Amino acid sequence: MSFNVEQRQSLDDIFKTYGYTDYKWIDPQKIIVSQWVRMKCMFGCGEYGHSGACPPNTPSVADCRQFFSEYSDAVILHFEGLMDKPENRYARTRKINAKLVKLERQIFLGGYERAFLLFMDSCCFCKDCTGNRETCNQPRMARPAPEAMAVDVYTTVRQFGFNINVRTDYDQKMDRYAFLMVA
Repeated sequence: MSFNVEQRQSLDDIFKTYGYTDYKWIDPQKIIVSQWVRMKCMFGCGEYGHSGACPPNTPSVADCRQFFSEYSDAVILHFEGLMDKPENRYARTRKINAKLVKLERQIFLGGYERAFLLFMDSCCFCKDCTGNRETCNQPRMARPAPEAMAVDVYTTVRQFGFNINVRTDYDQKMDRYAFLMVA
């Protein structure tokens, strides 16, 4: 079921209340879920096995694909930024993710009980993550990043007209994307 004009406008008003203007409504059936993304998590990401919201603490690729198939409406939110130093990444991410959790909660309280957020970066609420979902210190706040759910973020966002490139240096603009699954 896609939203009618009034429902979509009501949700757009909530996004704007939170200061989000750089986003697009999308058909979640066009979110590309790929095994290669999981392989990059397993072999190349330092957070694999060290975060309660990252693999192997996330569903299988097949289960991720099934999850997205259950939605008819979603939003991609775009976050641009520059990082002076690599160590600033987590403070920025923590602030944005905390605000995104509040947005998800507001959408849920607005009658959209299926609202589920995928962070624009790893969870990083805790300085020392337990690395296990069962012992997570922030279970109500923790959410996976799109990549943790095997989303090919590059191909997915490009098909909706968003810009994204591999950064080769910290003086380059960073484009990050959060996904809010709504209904």
